[in-house]
Amino acid sequence: MDRGGCQMSGGGGGGGEGSGIDRNGVITLEDLESFTEDQLSDSGNGSLEDGEAMEEEDGSDRLLHYWQEVARGHQVEVSQDMAEPIQQLSSNNHGRSNREQVPFTLLSRKEKCGELLYEKRQYEKGHWACITMHEDTYEQSICYGFMRIMRYICQQNAIGNYLGMTLPIVTVVRTNENQSVISHDVTVAYYLPAEHQAQPPQPYDSDIVIEVWPASTVYTRPFTGPTNEVTIVNQISVMAELLDSPDLCDNNSFIVAGYTNPAHSNRQNEIWFLERR
Repeated sequence: MDRGGCQMSGGGGGGGEGSGIDRNGVITLEDLESFTEDQLSDSGNGSLEDGEAMEEEDGSDRLLHYWQEVARGHQVEVSQDMAEPIQQLSSNNHGRSNREQVPFTLLSRKEKCGELLYEKRQYEKGHWACITMHEDTYEQSICYGFMRIMRYICQQNAIGNYLGMTLPIVTVVRTNENQSVISHDVTVAYYLPAEHQAQPPQPYDSDIVIEVWPASTVYTRPFTGPTNEVTIVNQISVMAELLDSPDLCDNNSFIVAGYTNPAHSNRQNEIWFLERR
């Protein structure tokens, strides 16, 4: 199976202020479109192997090698064929304020002593590009799946255009009956931007499927940090205890919504429980 040129097992890196990355040296999903070649040149962190000078490379190679340097700190390998998707995401600089969010209606919030426990939201029917991975670990599956979704977003689709980034990227996880073990089958999904909802561009990758997800009522709770089998099981347990009526929700299928790149050591996430229809 094509693993999307990505391998990950956590870790840390080094970065500086003004570099377009966080202080741990991680390029986040939030920074993908806003990260430009000018920032790259100013960052001082773009050293290349074999002593090559940044000025001797074209923009796509420069960005690819910068990503590779940063990714090594997280045991993530970014392959050569990711150069074009990275270049596309970086050159289509629309700014964070214009980044499209998956639309929803907030129905209610539950708080305790000023702390948000969870929100109840209504998500409408929509088209999602989905790929199901079957890797050895959850971390590997989301990493490989995300890289392949990136290719779809960046021209490897029927219209040959950059589609635009939406947030969050979500993963559907399945558990056993007592919610203690996560299946190795993990679905990574990307919400099509509004302009492509009526006619979603078909992917070149035959493993990516365009699905229509029905309108759903979702209970969500934010959490930070890496997402792996242990943290997800813990988050499912916490959320189940907080809900007044957890039996109203699916008990073996959950969603992890990610707002930052899978390689980010301090990811911004949500756990979603889906109310039974």
